[in-house]
Amino acid sequence: MSIRPFRDIKRRKTREIDVGKVKVGGNNPISVQSMTNTLTTDVKATIKQINEIHSEGADIIRVSCPDEESSRALKEIIKHIDVPIVADIHFHYKRAIEAAENGASCLRINPGNIGDIYKIKEVVKAAKNNNCSIRVGVNAGSLEKDILEKFKEPCPEALVESALRNIKILEDEDFNNLKISVKSSDIFLSIEAYRQLSKITDYPLHLGITEAGSFIPGSIRSSIGLGTLLLEGIGDTIRISLSDDPVKEVKIGNEILKSLNLRERGVRIISCPSCARQGFQVIETVKVLEKKLSHIKTPITLSVIGCVVNGPGEAATTDVGITGGKKGNNMLYLSGVQSKKVLTSEMIEKVVSEVEKKASDLENN
Repeated sequence: MSIRPFRDIKRRKTREIDVGKVKVGGNNPISVQSMTNTLTTDVKATIKQINEIHSEGADIIRVSCPDEESSRALKEIIKHIDVPIVADIHFHYKRAIEAAENGASCLRINPGNIGDIYKIKEVVKAAKNNNCSIRVGVNAGSLEKDILEKFKEPCPEALVESALRNIKILEDEDFNNLKISVKSSDIFLSIEAYRQLSKITDYPLHLGITEAGSFIPGSIRSSIGLGTLLLEGIGDTIRISLSDDPVKEVKIGNEILKSLNLRERGVRIISCPSCARQGFQVIETVKVLEKKLSHIKTPITLSVIGCVVNGPGEAATTDVGITGGKKGNNMLYLSGVQSKKVLTSEMIEKVVSEVEKKASDLENN
């Protein structure tokens, strides 16, 4: 049972590109990205982290390649994973060539800091030969010197001019398999830069608020910035940048998309903040259910409400619902309909069982 959205978001139409097996842009779902923070040369640790990030729901994962040993390590890493890899490249064009030759699905570069045009031509040639896409990544903190001199400071117009300049470099080499980002740590600067860019190009846009901070402030800043753009139909792939475990970046990214009805994946729990009326400990119950249901990837809605004030109403719109009752007698709802009373001591086990059963039924239909 799905909650009918109040309104659907009309996404901006962009061209479609391939990042390995993931299609970005066009009518494809908005993909979620993250980035490893292990040493890429530590192959085992990097493989382990990539698989953890992918298991959480990342569609694309970026890996830094600061030196030759790192870019060559991709060849072994890619043997043990099942998710497209973006090689993060700065300054050294040979790292991009090596990454493409060793299995990267995409190269994240800023053509402006690669150097001479012949170097960019070599990178484009490697991308073409290895079916590699490119992300033109513009950051407010690393704009070209002449653009900074022109605009005096990072501003939306400066980011857009840098993006257009770098896009032209690739287009002049007859390369169009690309996506673009114009990131800043300033939410308002980022939003306006993406708005301006979306009006003048149809390339897919990679959204992000760069260097957003630690888990709580970074999640909030990213939710405001990306949420604003996504509501306007702007954005084809997203990355939440946190000073924290990359797995958490994916959790937040998926939650933003689920909250906007732009993605359906896993169990969406609707729960109350709890109060003196609660028939069971809502907060602890939700924490336990989140862990026990984290393995489910099928879209399921679950309401966990502590009392009858809002419980029946929320349960009427969810696949499974539990509403607190008196003396530990809580009401279980299935597909919006009252099913049976469940004791608090048996409640978590019963809810997990019903959610798993519902997921199995949906998968087999």
